[in-house]
Amino acid sequence: MGVWRRLLVFGGVSLRGCGGVRVPLGGSRLVICRRQFSGAESETLKQRRSQIMSRGLPKQKPIEGVKQVIVVASGKGGVGKSTTAVNLALALAANDSSKAVGLLDVDVYGPSIPKMMNLKGNPELSQSNLMRPLFNYGIACMSMGFLVEETAPLVWRGLMVMSAIEKLLRQVDWGQLDYLVVDMPPGTGDVQLSVSQNVPISGAVIVSTPQDIALMDAHKGAEMFRKVHVPVLGLVQNMSVFQCPKCKHKTHIFGADGARRLARTLDLDILGDIPLHLNIREASDTGQPIVFSQPESDEAKAYLRIATEVVRRLPPPPESFPKCLGNLPGL
Repeated sequence: MGVWRRLLVFGGVSLRGCGGVRVPLGGSRLVICRRQFSGAESETLKQRRSQIMSRGLPKQKPIEGVKQVIVVASGKGGVGKSTTAVNLALALAANDSSKAVGLLDVDVYGPSIPKMMNLKGNPELSQSNLMRPLFNYGIACMSMGFLVEETAPLVWRGLMVMSAIEKLLRQVDWGQLDYLVVDMPPGTGDVQLSVSQNVPISGAVIVSTPQDIALMDAHKGAEMFRKVHVPVLGLVQNMSVFQCPKCKHKTHIFGADGARRLARTLDLDILGDIPLHLNIREASDTGQPIVFSQPESDEAKAYLRIATEVVRRLPPPPESFPKCLGNLPGL
C-alpha cells in the first residue's frame, strides 16, 4: 500500500497519533500522519477486504425451470426499453416455435408489460403457493402491474422494493422456459444490482436512442453490467430514423449513429436499429405488439433480426453441455 499521509489543519488544536508530528503553521498546527505497510501486511489487508466483500454478496441461484435469462436495460427512461423487451420476447418465440419464452417486468414503479401485452387480472396461486404467470400471444408474463391497481402509485422505500423483486424472482411458477426476458427499470440502482447478483444472467441488451444525453446513461448501464460480470450482448439503437410516410424523406430526429459510436467505444456490437415509426407506438399502446400484429412489416422484421443476433451471442444453456460428461468419475 506504500506510504499514506493525511494533512489536517486545525486552528489552535493539537492532534497526535499515527506516529504524527506537529508542524506549526501560523495559528494552526499541521498534523502529518504516516504509516508504512509492508508487502505482507498489504496483501493481508487485501485478502481481508475481499473476504468481507464476498461475505456481503448473495449467492446466485438459478430461477427454477428457466434455462437462460436475458435482461433488457437502459440507463435512461423513455428510450423504448419496454417496447424492445416485449417485441424481443415475441421475436424469440417467432423465430423458433419450439422455444418457450417468458417476460418478467421488474420495473416496480412503472410497470408497462400489462398494457403492452394486453393483460389484466391477478395471478392465480399454484398448490405450492407460487404465482402462475399470465399468458398472451404465447408468452408467459409476470409484473407488479398484475398485483396493484393500474393507477395506484407505489410509494415504497428500498427495502419494500427489494422484497417485491425477490418475490417476482423466486415465487413465480414459470414451468419450463428456454428464455426469460427481464424488463429492467431505467438506471443503475438497487433493482439492477439485486437482479444481477441473485440470478445468473446469460446476457444483457442495452437500449438507447442515438441522442447524446441517452448515450451517456447507456454507457453507465453497460459498465455497470460489466462490473457485476454480466455479459453485455450488444446495443439496440432505438428511434434511429424517422421516414415521412408521404415523401419518404428520412430524418434523424435524435441524431445519427450515436449508439454505433458508443458501441465502438465499449467494444460492443450493434444488435440492430429500430426506426421511429407510428406503427410501433400504436401497436404497443393497443396491447398488440408489432411483432405479433404486423409480423411482415419492416419494423417487426427489425425486431426479428435483433432476436436472431441475441441468440447467436448467448452462451450455451447448462444442459446443452455434452451428456458424456455425466459418465466421468465424480460427476
